[in-house]
Amino acid sequence: MPFIEKITAKEVLNLRDLVTLDADQVNSRTLVQRPDMSMTLFAVATDQEIGGHSAVGDALVNVLSGVAEVTIEADVFTLHAGESIVIPANARHSLYAVEGFQMLLVVVKPEL
Repeated sequence: MPFIEKITAKEVLNLRDLVTLDADQVNSRTLVQRPDMSMTLFAVATDQEIGGHSAVGDALVNVLSGVAEVTIEADVFTLHAGESIVIPANARHSLYAVEGFQMLLVVVKPEL
């Protein structure tokens, strides 16, 4: 039984091709959803935002294309394609598309 069942194994993939960057929208595609971990692709159009929230686990944001402004509590970071940041568990954060961006979000949660 595969652990990542929502994409094909043993196939070269470009993750940017798996989530559409549409004008004025935020799109997502879940790759893994488990009690201890999730992996989700997001596409956020220019000037769109994923509003303030927090997560119970550490979140790794890996920007695949575009430019994202990531606010973690009072700190603001600008990430370009190929850059990543870890958002600590329970930290309030938001993401804003300076330029439409795609990202892979991996959240690692505490063991149950």
